[in-house]
Amino acid sequence: MTSLIPPGLLLLLGALVVPLLGRVGRQLVALVLPLVALAIVLLAPEGEALRSHFLDFTIVWLNVDLLGRLFAIAFCITAFAGALFAAGRVNRVEMAAALLLAGGAIGAVLAGDLIAFLIFWEMMAVGSTVLVWCGSTPAALRAGQRYAIVHVAGGAVLMIGVVGHVALSGSAAFATLTLESWPQWLILAGVLVNAAAFPLAAWLPDAYPEASPSGMVFLSAFTTKTAVFALLRLFPGTELLIPVGFVMVLYGLVYALRENDVRRMLAYSIVTQVGFMIVGVGIGTAMALNGAAAHAFAHVIYKGLLVMAAGAVMTMTGRRNATDLGGLWRSMPVTMVCCMIGMLSIMAFPLTSGFVTKSMIAQAAVDDGQMLNWLLLTAASVGTLVYLSVPWFLFFQHDSGLRPPEAPATMRAAMILLAALCLGIGLFPGPLYALLPFGVEYVPYTADHVFAQLQMLGGCTLVFFLAQRYLRRRTVPLLDTDWLYRQAGPRLVRGAMRLIVAAASRAQAVAGSAIASLIATLARHYGPAGRFGRTVPVSQAAIWVVVLLLAFLVAEFA
Repeated sequence: MTSLIPPGLLLLLGALVVPLLGRVGRQLVALVLPLVALAIVLLAPEGEALRSHFLDFTIVWLNVDLLGRLFAIAFCITAFAGALFAAGRVNRVEMAAALLLAGGAIGAVLAGDLIAFLIFWEMMAVGSTVLVWCGSTPAALRAGQRYAIVHVAGGAVLMIGVVGHVALSGSAAFATLTLESWPQWLILAGVLVNAAAFPLAAWLPDAYPEASPSGMVFLSAFTTKTAVFALLRLFPGTELLIPVGFVMVLYGLVYALRENDVRRMLAYSIVTQVGFMIVGVGIGTAMALNGAAAHAFAHVIYKGLLVMAAGAVMTMTGRRNATDLGGLWRSMPVTMVCCMIGMLSIMAFPLTSGFVTKSMIAQAAVDDGQMLNWLLLTAASVGTLVYLSVPWFLFFQHDSGLRPPEAPATMRAAMILLAALCLGIGLFPGPLYALLPFGVEYVPYTADHVFAQLQMLGGCTLVFFLAQRYLRRRTVPLLDTDWLYRQAGPRLVRGAMRLIVAAASRAQAVAGSAIASLIATLARHYGPAGRFGRTVPVSQAAIWVVVLLLAFLVAEFA
C-alpha cells in the first residue's frame, strides 16, 4: 500500500475535506494526515509507482529515492508541527491552504518526471497565495496580489521551459540538465524565482510577514526548499549557481541589518540560508550536495522554530517591530529558550543542527580546492550573527514594559518539538547523514572544528553587542528591489499617463482648431454669402450647362 498511496495526495485530499469539518475535526485531520504521510514516506520502497498516460507521455506521480525521501520527511514534520502550532486559531480556509501547500511540496519532491513536478509546483503557488491572503489585512491582500503575480510569471516561465525541453528532447525525465538549450535556461530561471534568488527575492520579505503567525510557519518551510530540491535534482554542479548563492547571502544580511520588523528579518534570513544551499549545489561534489540537502533539512526545522517564536510573541503582544519589544523573557521563558535554540542553530553553534550541516558545504569547498569559496562561506557564516538580533530584540533588549502571558500550550508544544529536533540532529547527526543521497564520511565534531567555530562565534558576538548602538533600526518600511514595481513602476505609469493625457489634450486642441478653420473656410465659400453659396439666375445656370455640354461633345468627338 505504501507504494500505491502518494503521501502528498493525502494532504491534498485533506485540503478538500477540511473546509467541510468543524473545529475539532479540522484540527484532527490537520494533525493526523502529516503523520500518516510521514509513515508512508519512511516505509515506501525506493522506485517509481503510480503511472498514468497523457498524450504520448507516461507521468510518474510517485518516485521514492534518497533525496526525495529526505525532503519529504522534513516537510511532513513541519506540516505536523505547523498544524499543532495553529491548533484552535486557524480558520478552515487557512488550514486548507496550508495542507494544499504542504501536499504540493511533498508531491513535488516525490514526483517522477517534470510534468508531475510542474503540476504539484503550481498547487504550491495556489496554496501559498491563499495563505498570504489569510493574513486578513489590507497589507496582506496587496502583498498576496504581488506574490501571485510573481509566482504566476515564474510558473509560466517554468512551464514554457518544461514544454520546450520535452518537445526538443522527447523526454520528461526528472534528471540532470546541462543548460545546453533555451528551455533548460527557462527551467532554471523558473526555479530560481521560487528560490528567491536576487534580484527576484523581494517577494519573500514582502509577502511572508503579512501572513498570520501560523501561516508564515507553513510559508517558510516549503516553497524555497522545494526550489532547492529542484536545483539539486536538475542542476548539480552548475557553477553559475555559486555567485547566485553568494549574492543571496549578502543581500539577506544587508537588508536584515536595518530591518525593524522581526518577521521581515526572519524572511531575509531565509534568503541568506537558501543562498548557502545554492552555493553547495553549484560546487556540485558529493560532499557539497550532501551539505546542501542536509542544511535544507535542518533549515526547515530551525527556521520553523524561529518563525513560531516570533509568531507566538506577535500573537501574545500584537506587535512585530523590534523597537516595540524587549524584556519578554520575564513572562515568556519557554518561547525565549526555544527561540535561542533556533538562533544557535542558524549560527551553527556546536550541539545544534546548523553546526553539523552548514559546515559540510564549507568542507566541500576545501576538499575541492576552492579556497576562495571557502573564505566567502566563512565570511558569510560570520555575517549570520546579524540574526542574533532576533532573540535580543524580542527578549533581552530594553524593557518594553510588556508582560504578556506565555504562549498557549499547543504553540509551546510545537516549538518544543522543533527545538528538540534541532538539538537531536546536532547531538546525533548520524540518522540524518544516513538519509543523505551520497555516502557520508564527514565527522563534524573534531577539536579543530569545534574550537574554531566557538572562537569565531564568540568574537563576532562581542562585536555584535559593541556595535548595537550604531545599528539603528528603520521605523519606516524598508523596500529593496520591489521598489521597482511598488514605487518606481507606479510613478512611471502615472508619469506616462500624464504625458498621454497632455498629448491627447494638445492633439484635441490642434484638431479642434483645424476643424474650426475648415468649417470657417467652408462657410466663407459655401455659406449664404460665399461665392458658391449665393443664388444665381436660371438663365446663367442654363448658359453654364450648355457650355459644359459643348465641352463634353468636343472632348468626345475630337
